[in-house]
Amino acid sequence: MPNTEKPIGKSEKKRQGIVQTPKKKKASEMPIEKTKNEEKKSEQIKEPDPEAEEEKEEKAENKKESKKPVQTKPKVKKHEAVVNGSGLPVSTKKSIAICKFIRGKSIEKAIAELEEVLAKKKALPMKGEYPHQKGIMSGGYPKKTSEHFIKLLKNLQANANVNEIEDPIITESIANLASRPYGRFGRWRKKRTHIKIVATEKKIIKKNKNKK
Repeated sequence: MPNTEKPIGKSEKKRQGIVQTPKKKKASEMPIEKTKNEEKKSEQIKEPDPEAEEEKEEKAENKKESKKPVQTKPKVKKHEAVVNGSGLPVSTKKSIAICKFIRGKSIEKAIAELEEVLAKKKALPMKGEYPHQKGIMSGGYPKKTSEHFIKLLKNLQANANVNEIEDPIITESIANLASRPYGRFGRWRKKRTHIKIVATEKKIIKKNKNKK
């Protein structure tokens, strides 16, 4: 008798459980040779080449050497210290008197004498309609102007210390009239004065005198 049965397909065999599909192998079931190769590759990546590091260091050193050194200008020593007070609310007439009083003195001595003027222990010689004082002709005790001058002299002393000036002496002290603003309703004009004080090193003053 001829076989009239139809051939069974793969799908039907799968349903019946005749054909077993191959399962994927786990990482643990992989051959040992592959894992060893992977370990070798990882070791090669981790281990740095000493030659490559040396080349990098040489390149970095060459770059540093190629950079031009920064040329710093030599510090020029100053022999003068200057302080300016612009538009100070003080009398120009009294400022001129104090400028004359300070000139030719050291900064410390000028500050000390102006503090005595503030304490009314010493009178400041002033020209004009001022009463006579002990030991001098006409003079007075200008409080506000002396206070401003003491502040300027302290700043001048600080500038002299920064510039490393030894034995600074006041060679210039000038007081000029500044622009005077009007008071309320333009009834009067306020007092304003520009002041400039210069202190020079004692050695240079002596040199200049010897040259003359």
